[in-house]
Amino acid sequence: MKGMLLHICCAPCSTYVIEVLKPIYEVTGFFYNPNIHPRSQYKMRLEEMVRYAKIAGINLIIGEYDVKRWFDLVRGLEDEPEGGRRCLVCYRMRLERTAQYAVDHGFDIITTTLSISPHKKADRINSIGMEVADRYGVEFLQADFKKKGGFERSVKLSKQYGLYRQNYCGCIFSLREAEKRRRRRR
Repeated sequence: MKGMLLHICCAPCSTYVIEVLKPIYEVTGFFYNPNIHPRSQYKMRLEEMVRYAKIAGINLIIGEYDVKRWFDLVRGLEDEPEGGRRCLVCYRMRLERTAQYAVDHGFDIITTTLSISPHKKADRINSIGMEVADRYGVEFLQADFKKKGGFERSVKLSKQYGLYRQNYCGCIFSLREAEKRRRRRR
């Protein structure tokens, strides 16, 4: 069985993905998300992932919380809309770190939970994943985990396990956009 390093953005997004991948791969989770803001939100998401990794029966690696590097990379892209160029930079940062960790620690293949979100375009994530994997010499599993009821299943599993589900992607800019949307709905 191939060893897979699965980049995980949060526990709810990981539920269905782990369910699908675990029978095929020896899955190890990699929680690397220096984009998450504020730190209290990062800590909450990390604690939920640690808890869920135990439930799911997978090992979990916790990457560094390198917020300064993330802000340096997205400088000048603060006003980009959700799903715009800032997000592509963020995906690349996290997938590059995943690939580097995979190479350094002998994993055969990588992928990410990011494509489970109905707000994210899997083709963009997969394109970045393939490019990064090729550069690092590791295999990348292309997927669109939201398809075939994947997102709905992740919501169901999250409820079943009582997982905290956040209401924004993670960065300060997506938090601001989410707050604006909530104000407009009121």
